[in-house]
Amino acid sequence: MDVLVPICVCVVLPVMIVWLVVRAKQNETNRKAEVMLKAIESGATVDPNLLGKEQTKVKTIKQELLEKLTGACVTTFMGIAFLSLSYLDKSLYFLRFSPIAGAVLLAVGLGLFISFFVGRKMLSKEIEAEEKALKE
Repeated sequence: MDVLVPICVCVVLPVMIVWLVVRAKQNETNRKAEVMLKAIESGATVDPNLLGKEQTKVKTIKQELLEKLTGACVTTFMGIAFLSLSYLDKSLYFLRFSPIAGAVLLAVGLGLFISFFVGRKMLSKEIEAEEKALKE
């Protein structure tokens, strides 16, 4: 059992994540192809760029800062959780490294919090200008 958990986390989990991402993109491409085939069959005009490059969504500065805040919250709470796991029984193999992982995650989370607050202060005028432009 002590070997099974690290193997699942280090091998099976990454493989499943990659498989799910590839499958989702393949399903999206298949749906677009079906729509194009039906449009061609019905004689409608088809945008040739539909299956090409995906249209990138432009993120505002505020959205980028909020994503940074979300990452900060998640990594900080994970760091706290790993540090609290270090007080549990040390007989489980994967709990031996929880203080190190907790300290690293907590440091990354705090760094992201600092980055968020500094960025919010420095970019406040740009955020206001973007919000004003979006309202108009």
